[in-house]
Amino acid sequence: MLSTALSPTEAVGTTRRRSIPLPAAIPVAAGAGVALDAAFPALAWWPLAFVGVCLGLLTLVGRGPGGALLVGAVFGAAFHLSHLSWVGSFLGPLPWLALSALQTALFALGAVAIALVYRWADGRSSAGRRPTVTAAAVAVVWTAREVIVGMWPYTGFPWARLGMSQVNGPFAEVASWVGVTGLSLVVATIAALLVELVRERRRSVARVAIPAFVIATAAAVLPQFPTAESGTLRVGWVQGNARTGYFDGAGAGEVFAAQRQATEQITGQVMDLLAWPEGGVDSDPLRGPARAALDELSRDVDAPVLVNAATQRGGLTYNTSLLWTPGSPPKLHDKINPVPFGEYVPDRWFYELLAPDLVGLVQREYAPGVAPPVVNVDGVQVGLAICFDVIYDDVVRAGIDRGAQVLVLQSNNADFRGTDENLQQAAFARMRAIETGRSVVNVSTVGTSQVFAPDGAVLAEASPGVAAAGVTAVPRRTGVTAGVLLGPWVTATVLATAAVAVVTSILRARRRTPPTRYEDLP
Repeated sequence: MLSTALSPTEAVGTTRRRSIPLPAAIPVAAGAGVALDAAFPALAWWPLAFVGVCLGLLTLVGRGPGGALLVGAVFGAAFHLSHLSWVGSFLGPLPWLALSALQTALFALGAVAIALVYRWADGRSSAGRRPTVTAAAVAVVWTAREVIVGMWPYTGFPWARLGMSQVNGPFAEVASWVGVTGLSLVVATIAALLVELVRERRRSVARVAIPAFVIATAAAVLPQFPTAESGTLRVGWVQGNARTGYFDGAGAGEVFAAQRQATEQITGQVMDLLAWPEGGVDSDPLRGPARAALDELSRDVDAPVLVNAATQRGGLTYNTSLLWTPGSPPKLHDKINPVPFGEYVPDRWFYELLAPDLVGLVQREYAPGVAPPVVNVDGVQVGLAICFDVIYDDVVRAGIDRGAQVLVLQSNNADFRGTDENLQQAAFARMRAIETGRSVVNVSTVGTSQVFAPDGAVLAEASPGVAAAGVTAVPRRTGVTAGVLLGPWVTATVLATAAVAVVTSILRARRRTPPTRYEDLP
C-alpha cells in the first residue's frame, strides 16, 4: 500500500519531501499534460507551460522508478495526444496513436531519470541538500530528454519543445542568446525552482526564491541579441490555396494554375524575389512543360522565382526548392529531413508486416538532400527550410553560417487543414526569426502564411483557406546571434551534464542507505 509518511527518525533534520500519493498523482499528471499543451498554439497561453511543468515535477518527487514511469507516461500521454492530434488527419488515428505512444514512452523514461535525481537529492541531510542544485539538475535532465527526442529515432521529432511554448511570452528573446534548447533549459529551471520553493521549509525559502526571481527577471528583460542592418529585400509571396493534400486528387497542373492565378494579384509590383510554397509546382520542372511556364512567370514578375516541386535525379526522388531565373540553370536545395511515414517509410519491410494497408498508402519515397540550405539572389544569401525542416536547429543554423540575410520557409499544410499544425509550425517560424535575428517569410500553400521581422513582429499575414499574395520589403541582417553560435555547445553541455547527473544519482543510491524512506509501487 502506498505511504508517504516519514518515520520520527527520518523526520529529524530533513526538509519536507513527501511524495504525492499515487492515486492523486495520476490525475495531477494528466492535468499537467493538458496545461502544457495549452501553452502552445492555438491557445498559446504561455504561462501554463510553467504550471504544467511544475505539476508534472511535483508528481515525480519521492517516486520510485515504477511510479515515476507510470505518472510520467500519464503526463506524456495527456500532453502528446492533445498536442499531436493533427497527425490523425493525414492517415487516420493509427499514426497519431503510434507517434503519441512513442513520444510518451520517451517522456516516461525521462521522468524516471528526473525521479532518480530527486531521490538522490532528498536522501541528503538538510545541511547537505542544495535545492538550487537539485533544480538545476532536474532542468538539465528535462532538457536533455527534449534533445534526445529531437535526434532519435529516424532523425528525431523536435516538435514539442518547451522553449517553443514561449514564442508569445516575455522570455522569447532568450533564444537569441542560447538557442531554443537554452530557452527550454531556462523555462525548466524556473519551474524546477518553483517546485523547490514549494517544498522548502519557510526559513529556507530565500535561498530558492532569490535565484528563481533573478533568473526569471533577467530572462524577461534580456533584449534580443543584436544583428546588423544591411538593407531590405522585396519578397513577393503567394498562397494559392489549391488542393495540395496528399489524397486531394488534384488534376495535372491544377496546383500550378492556382498559384499562377493568385500571383496575378501582385504582378506589376516591384520585387527582388517571388516565393511560392512547398509543392506549388505539381510536376517536375527539370523534365516537363513547367520549365517554360516558370520562365514566363519569372519574366512577368521581373524577378527570380523560388518554387518547390518533387524532382527526380539519379534514380531518386527529392523534395526540391528551385531558384528559377530564365536563361540560367536553376539553383537547387533538397529537403534535408524528409518526414518518416509521410514522405518516406523507413524500414518499410518491417512496418508492412505490422500495417501493410496503411504503409501502402505512402507511395512516395523522398531521399534526403545534402546541399546547403541557401541560395544567392542577386548577391543576397537567402536561407531555406522546407516545411518540417524548420524544426531542426542544424538546418536553420547551416543557412545562417553560409551568410543568409533573410530566411524563406516553404510549407504545404493541406494535409492538416483545420488543425493546430499550421499554427504550431508558424510559431517555429516566428521563433526562428527571434533566434537568428533574421526576417522570415513563411509561405504555405493553404495557410497560414506570414512574414516576420527580425524581432518576430508580424509584417504581413494571410489567413488559412484563402488565396492571397503580397509583396513585403523585409529587413536584411548580417551577423550571427549568440543563440546560433552557442546553440550546439549548449546542446552538448546539456547532454553531458544530464548524463553525469543521472549516473551520479544511480551510483550514490546504490552506495548508501538513504535516511528518507519512500514507498512506491512494488
